[in-house]
Amino acid sequence: MGRYYSGDIEGKFWFAVQSSDDASNFGGAEEMLEDEDGNEVALMYSFFKEDIPDIEQGLEETEHDLGEYKQKIDDFFSKHDSYNDEMIVRETGIAPEKVKRVLELYARLHLGKKILDCVKEKGQCVFECEL
Repeated sequence: MGRYYSGDIEGKFWFAVQSSDDASNFGGAEEMLEDEDGNEVALMYSFFKEDIPDIEQGLEETEHDLGEYKQKIDDFFSKHDSYNDEMIVRETGIAPEKVKRVLELYARLHLGKKILDCVKEKGQCVFECEL
């Protein structure tokens, strides 16, 4: 079962790679949402134009941390719709112990770009993330 985010942007978190609070790497406001029994069920994120510098800084840091692996992963996903760790190791040369971290950063980069594009287009980006 996957976890989704929806609102001004929509998507699915990368299974076993990306956490539900990944958007916190880009600033903005975070609010925990609870059901009627007080159980935590989702996170609500709100980003506005004044958050653009923080979003851009988060993107820069993520790209820096990805370093040389970004192009390798870009190339890999330009040829594949699905993957497993062994395929990535074989086709990119990324060490097995680094694959999870590289994928985590790559997924984060795509989420951050969605947030930035949304804020630039709509003036805000508000969305809920399933826990």
